[in-house]
Amino acid sequence: MNKFIGTAGVVLGLGVAALWFAQNDSAQAQVPLQPASADIAAGETLYATSCASCHGANLEGQADWRSPGDDGKLRAPPHDKDGHTWHHGDALLFNYTKLGGKAALAAQGMDFDSGMPGFSDSLTDAEIWNILGYIKSTWPERMRETQASRTESEQIQGNLE
Repeated sequence: MNKFIGTAGVVLGLGVAALWFAQNDSAQAQVPLQPASADIAAGETLYATSCASCHGANLEGQADWRSPGDDGKLRAPPHDKDGHTWHHGDALLFNYTKLGGKAALAAQGMDFDSGMPGFSDSLTDAEIWNILGYIKSTWPERMRETQASRTESEQIQGNLE
């Protein structure tokens, strides 16, 4: 079981990390940028209505989130300091939220049945950024700095493409 979870995590991480490579447009279009400011209060409200049913009212995720549920899909991870969300750059987080896990990975030629739905039909890009801004606002400074560094690496890599 642990080998499966480890493999699934690697596949998920690598696939999602490569999302912005799928587009053939300019690097700017490939790597979405978090706006300079986010409406944290609006993000908190949107999180409560769009995300909390799976990821928890307090960003705590589902119990036993590192293990697949009865349907074989990994459970919703926490978005607080105990989860792995802060390990990923903004482009990855944005695309995974907008497209959903399965579609985002399918764009990379990967067949992974993620339980994460896409929100492109129900949330605007600005609303997704506000939710991500809210989530990031709850992390300790060290985690925000690490996440910002990963976002910067995405941007540099995207500009090299």
